[in-house]
Amino acid sequence: MSSEKKPVVLEQEPPQARLAARLPPTLLATETAWSGDAAAKKQAREERDALVRGVTSIDDMRHAIRRAGRDLPSISEVPRVGRLDAAAFRARAAQGLPFLITGVVKRWPLCELTPQTLRERFSHVPVRARVGDYISTAFAPDRAMQDMSMLAYLDLADAAAEGLPPYLGNLELRELNNMCYWPAYFSKMGPPRFWLGPAGTVTPLHCDYDDNIFAQIWGTKRIFLVPPHHDEFLYPSEANAILFGSPVDPEAPDFEKFPLARQATMIECIVNPGDMLYVPAGWYHQVRALTFSLSANRWARAVPFALNGDASLQRPAG
Repeated sequence: MSSEKKPVVLEQEPPQARLAARLPPTLLATETAWSGDAAAKKQAREERDALVRGVTSIDDMRHAIRRAGRDLPSISEVPRVGRLDAAAFRARAAQGLPFLITGVVKRWPLCELTPQTLRERFSHVPVRARVGDYISTAFAPDRAMQDMSMLAYLDLADAAAEGLPPYLGNLELRELNNMCYWPAYFSKMGPPRFWLGPAGTVTPLHCDYDDNIFAQIWGTKRIFLVPPHHDEFLYPSEANAILFGSPVDPEAPDFEKFPLARQATMIECIVNPGDMLYVPAGWYHQVRALTFSLSANRWARAVPFALNGDASLQRPAG
């Protein structure tokens, strides 16, 4: 949709309808929709997820990722590499280790914008903000959310109230994605997701069982990474078949409460403006904004590169 048409549509719709049409459902709404035979609903979702990725089952894929993790070399830092074409990226990703790519994101027009631009050009855009204690409820169905405009969110973030700063996380913002040039590293990708907020916003430790490219557009973030087979030290819980969360905080681990966490390898990585981080499927990661930041990411929807096209996982054609 062109930029000329969007304001007309927004003016014709009432505010609440506009918000409902543009925002993803909350986890609470999803859980409510699954009321009734929850086990059957869960199984149906996992079957759809497996079909999209072309694997026999998500459970098989998760176990294969953990097994492959045991053969990974130990690393203490995330290497930086220059721009990669798709073939070079995939060859490196097949090694199963994270890496930072430079020289890609800085070419995006979005990098030239500023937070003030959001106020001037995108104040009307509807967003859903994470508010309150969104860390301890990160993987619960009742995480506190508020629907508002971009302008209202920026005002709320500027207010600097006590506690966690409000966070825009995991949102599709088509107006911003129009100014991004995503490389074709994945043959099949999910839609771009944006993450916006001041210093102190946090996404707690978790893993996604999809390959991930994470672009840092503005600001700086600190990311801790833990290899997939170390989940046995992280006390994980399932949010859904492809998302697991951990109560361990790599920045301040409570070894009395979580003694096994002493055995987990935790790799600290600073992501600067213009960096793109590859996070292999199954790697746990925690993300904290050190400054006001805008980030975006995309998840692959295929067999993870580290599994090297494992034939035993591939769903038969037809």
